[in-house]
Amino acid sequence: MSSRNEIFAALEKVNLPQVAMPKIDVESAPHDLVEHYGEMLAKVGGTLIKVSSLDEVQAYLDKQMADNQQVLTMVDGVQGNRQLNEVAHELADIDLALVKAEFVVAENGAAFVRSTSTGHRVLPFIAENLAAVVSCEDVLPTMHQAAIQAEVQSGELGSFIAGPSKTADIEQALVVGAHGACSMTVFMLG
Repeated sequence: MSSRNEIFAALEKVNLPQVAMPKIDVESAPHDLVEHYGEMLAKVGGTLIKVSSLDEVQAYLDKQMADNQQVLTMVDGVQGNRQLNEVAHELADIDLALVKAEFVVAENGAAFVRSTSTGHRVLPFIAENLAAVVSCEDVLPTMHQAAIQAEVQSGELGSFIAGPSKTADIEQALVVGAHGACSMTVFMLG
């Protein structure tokens, strides 16, 4: 018998008692969740802009387009100057992509984005800059609550995106935009 098979045979003989999973009951943040989300988003390099309507988001995008930026929006009621291409690689020259976040997490500044709201699952990662729209009612306190709410269907991608892409792997120097968006702006609606 090989050592691999001996290990598997020994493991099959181990009889561990059944133990119930622990109940995780995390207290909500004691202060304003939107404010706390903004603080955490800033810590991970993102920007929170509170808006009262999509008209304010449109005004922001209009300024970007006036500066000859290629803006693609996947949010109903907000217009860009680019259409969604059939081929995902043709989105590489998008300067700003606007997507809808299903919810955000105050604990770590993350936004949950489904591939069904991005057109192509690559859009949030291939665009130079990423922006998301979310309602102020969709701020969850912790990842414990977010994990329960973040159900995805077979073949669907759901991503927690916290700020711009960044890495500090190379000589321990922080590089922003190394493998994704160079900036992230979240428009908090409400």
